[in-house]
Amino acid sequence: MSLAGEFPRSRLRRLRSDAWVRALVRETVLRPADLIWPVFVVEGNDVAQPIASLPGQYRYSLDRLVPELERAAELGIPLVALFPVTEPSKKSADGREATNPKNLVCRAIRTVKEALPELGVMADVALDPFTTHGHDGLLDEATGEVRNDETVAVLVEQALVQAQAGCDVLGPSDMMDGRVRAIRVALEAKGHKHTKIMAYSAKYASALYGPFRDAVGSQGNLAGKGKHTYQQDPANREEALREAALDVAEGADMIMVKPGGFYLDVIHVLKQELRMPTFAYHVSGEYAMIHAAAQNGWLDGDGAMYEALLSHKRAGADGILTYAARDIAATL
Repeated sequence: MSLAGEFPRSRLRRLRSDAWVRALVRETVLRPADLIWPVFVVEGNDVAQPIASLPGQYRYSLDRLVPELERAAELGIPLVALFPVTEPSKKSADGREATNPKNLVCRAIRTVKEALPELGVMADVALDPFTTHGHDGLLDEATGEVRNDETVAVLVEQALVQAQAGCDVLGPSDMMDGRVRAIRVALEAKGHKHTKIMAYSAKYASALYGPFRDAVGSQGNLAGKGKHTYQQDPANREEALREAALDVAEGADMIMVKPGGFYLDVIHVLKQELRMPTFAYHVSGEYAMIHAAAQNGWLDGDGAMYEALLSHKRAGADGILTYAARDIAATL
């Protein structure tokens, strides 16, 4: 890199001296339109239940959900992601509640689209909220293996009931091989040509998902050896490129890296190599760590949260799924 000049002819601090000039030359900008807000839904009436491990986040019953999302839409957030808290009595080893067109998440999708048709709605395609063992697919209890092809067949059914409910964006987060193609083929066959797929292409077997699992009630259920046999090894970056390239070839409209902040290099390489709409999931553990440090007075929580999200954009993310979406949007 050749420099335009040398000191004192070139003083780089000139472009940092005033707020207006810093804004004028700013390379990366974070906007409300870059944010996706994940929201947890529960059965019941008049429920807004605080989540201890996710400060500032709640589990909402459907009657309390719409007013919260109206506020998000007013702030300019274009898309929300709905996560169901499945009652234990409706969980099973095969996760069949996921394919019930009247399940909680499908009812939540319909409720939101009827009340707020211009707000985008996303839902995960994975079985972990619905299984007694907490895995994203069908578990062979004898071997502890999550069965790939059998799981994909169920995921297709799940995707179809969500699309029929009005879901705008499906997020296959299960990391089964071949699931994007199977879902895309099924969507086309059923006439859901406008339903978008945001594939969790690089979802790592991370230690940062604890608060989320606590929020949906799957933390204590996880059986066997964890999710390392299907989620990606945190040591691998090139593998993420292969995963994402396959998802794009199979019909994904957008790709996601999860977690985001610990994997900025992965976000960057996927955006540079594939030139696809690329998203990051600022996951529950990343969000909770900043809150915990702020509550202890160790750092400026709002400033650190903004800086964390900005780093995702700087790495190349087009948007960020974050629990801080509504708070950050209100300050921008």
